[in-house]
Amino acid sequence: MTLTETRTPPAAIDPAAAPPVRRRPRFIRYVLLSGGGIVMMYPLLWMISSSVKPSNSVFTDESLWPAVFDFGNYARGWTALSAPFEVYLANSLIIVTLSIVGNLLSCSLAAYAFARLRFAGRKLFFALMLGTMMLPGHVLVVPQYVMFDKLGWLNTYYPLLVPHFLATNGFYIFLMVQFMRSLPQELDDAARIDGCGPFRTFWKVIMPLCLPAFATTAIFTFISVWNEFFSPLLYLTDPELYTVPLAVRQFMDSEGQSMWGEMFAMSFVSLAPVIGFFIAGQKYLVKGIATTGLR
Repeated sequence: MTLTETRTPPAAIDPAAAPPVRRRPRFIRYVLLSGGGIVMMYPLLWMISSSVKPSNSVFTDESLWPAVFDFGNYARGWTALSAPFEVYLANSLIIVTLSIVGNLLSCSLAAYAFARLRFAGRKLFFALMLGTMMLPGHVLVVPQYVMFDKLGWLNTYYPLLVPHFLATNGFYIFLMVQFMRSLPQELDDAARIDGCGPFRTFWKVIMPLCLPAFATTAIFTFISVWNEFFSPLLYLTDPELYTVPLAVRQFMDSEGQSMWGEMFAMSFVSLAPVIGFFIAGQKYLVKGIATTGLR
């Protein structure tokens, strides 16, 4: 065969002869996931539907599409309590914001000590910290109440805020420890060569790299503190200091004359900040959970 001889082109592939693409399993998977999503969304859709129904037809009209729309539930619910509903929203927002700051600051410092520093008893203290995650919170209710009563903190926000600044939640510490352990140790060595101490290394090197873990902690803290009902009920007695869950509970009375339409309307209003905060930080939440624990 000479150099000038041309090669015969390969035979064209017949599309009819190609093996069929299996689309049925993927289609079934999508159908099942969509069905599961609809089932999980049903309580939210029912709440939204009930928020625009008259109170006397919330439990008699079973359709998600109300027979009669009553958008006045939002206006009446906003002013039906002892204070306008924005007061309770502001109270919850203050508590949530300070709780997020406290958890991020205290838990990140504790996690940095466990993950990057070497000190005597580190493994023992870390095991004790993990043990606090297995301790039921209800066994601490009476001792904490007595302690806060002795401090004169009842009917104030201090019992709701101070624990977050003392790294009392072992889950967030463990989450950040696992994330910080995945960072190369050479970063600390390089910072030490440049003259950085432990705190400056944490502030300049480790903290900027832990944004996904911080976002995950912030989202979990926001959801848990915003929806917390028991602790505000235990420590707050002044209605002007109530948070959103306590305010929503005021729409129900012991005589069965509850304002159901107004209650569901304000429940949907109180849920909107949680949904917005979750959507804003969803990307960092997925990244923080996916990378936590990877070495």
